[in-house]
Amino acid sequence: MSDVFDKCRNWNDYRIAKATGLYPYFRAIEESFGATEVQIEGRRVIMVGSNNYLGLSADPRVKEAAIKAVERYGTTCSGSRLLNGTLALHEELEHQFARFLNRESALVISTGFQTNLAMASILGRHDIVFADRQNHASLVDGVRLSFSTERKYRHNDLEHLEQLLQQSVEKEPKAGRIIVTDGVFSMEGDICDLPRIVELSKKYNARVMTDDAHSMGVLGEKGRGTSEYFGLEAETDLVMGTFSKSFASLGGVLAGPQDVINYMRHKSRSVIFSASMTPASVASALKALEIIQAEPERRTRLMDIAEKMHNGFRAMGFDTGVSVTPVVPVLIGDQVKCFRFWKALHEAGVFANPVIPPAVEPGHALIRTSYMATHTDEQLDRVLDIFEQIGKKMDVIPQTRPSSYTPVQIARPHTFVRNNKASEKWAAAAAGELAPNGFSLDQLSRMSSREVAGRLFDAVETLTWRAANLQSEDLRKLGQMPMKLWEKRANIPGLLLEKGANLFIRNGREDRS
Repeated sequence: MSDVFDKCRNWNDYRIAKATGLYPYFRAIEESFGATEVQIEGRRVIMVGSNNYLGLSADPRVKEAAIKAVERYGTTCSGSRLLNGTLALHEELEHQFARFLNRESALVISTGFQTNLAMASILGRHDIVFADRQNHASLVDGVRLSFSTERKYRHNDLEHLEQLLQQSVEKEPKAGRIIVTDGVFSMEGDICDLPRIVELSKKYNARVMTDDAHSMGVLGEKGRGTSEYFGLEAETDLVMGTFSKSFASLGGVLAGPQDVINYMRHKSRSVIFSASMTPASVASALKALEIIQAEPERRTRLMDIAEKMHNGFRAMGFDTGVSVTPVVPVLIGDQVKCFRFWKALHEAGVFANPVIPPAVEPGHALIRTSYMATHTDEQLDRVLDIFEQIGKKMDVIPQTRPSSYTPVQIARPHTFVRNNKASEKWAAAAAGELAPNGFSLDQLSRMSSREVAGRLFDAVETLTWRAANLQSEDLRKLGQMPMKLWEKRANIPGLLLEKGANLFIRNGREDRS
């Protein structure tokens, strides 16, 4: 008889990752210094891995608002909005966001994830959701919780979307239709083609919802997000935003027609069966909204920083892909090299985020960086210097800077840019075409012993990191490993194997949690 806990006991990825010294997750922040720098394991590092785009989480006015709310209302509401968990603060926040977003009504919910789950309440058995394949997981789960049908279109491929819409109209003429997309895509930093989406929604009688988690407070002249940026607020039916990014808090908001928002307020399980936002969270978001409207120069500074970092990386030879926003991904490619790069960054004083499959395609591993309006030029220059040093050392960029590069046009108000043209390498990586396929005997015979040693070390790290789950791709690669590699083993420096084995064994014994 099987035990539902067996999969947990047999899962060794965590222990193996810790043993290799390349475990990047759940890093405890011990102290924050104005949000742009934090202390981790006693080391002070520059934070370029946060979504605190406007730097408001450390603003004294936001902190004071949270403290006063706790003094007045206590630390929690101890119940759902439906019953005992609605404060006058919640209603004020909803009123202010409805005004800010030019919508009839708004509903605030305890987390951004739960906010997208609330979408399930308006989706029925005869409804169809057309979703970009790179939508956030919370949108994916919101559809799964409903009884609707989901049709995914290739990322930002609006010809594919139209094909799906056309098929739906022909085969399911009575179905309700809604197109759901991220505004800014959180990993690659590009923007949805909202003008074309709106055009198709009118042609095929579909509603439109945007997830503006990474664009609200950032895009548009007033910071209202993707629909304002494109001048399409009246044509976008529902807009969602989160408070955990630009609004220095925790929670989310859905805004749209009064009847729809009121229906969600009474039908959404994530609203009526979850405790409401805490007083401190509501007050923080309210104060942040006030500051965002009063200080547009923060967005200007943020876009200046985004332009500086994109072009700074590109001048060195790094590839920042399609992004036109303060989300600046740096392509590394190989998964193991990406973890090494992350570790080297951390040791040099920079906190960034490694992104590996399945979050991206095989061969498309990247370091995701994101910036705050409060970063100083000195901090940014330091980050660029460290990236260049590590990039050269790991052969991610050339030793000599390229003679020229294509600058990035940033998504400033009224520019209407959606994405940067992808390089051939970025496009190939995004399509999964750069995934390693092993080596032929001829290729191995031309390698030096040092190159063979490096390849073997990479293979060991990759397989120990992933093979615990016996992924078919890894087993296939292992099966293709030619015998020629073993014939050359005598040329592999013994010191490398000895040190690596001792380190692995020692770390494995030290961490048995």
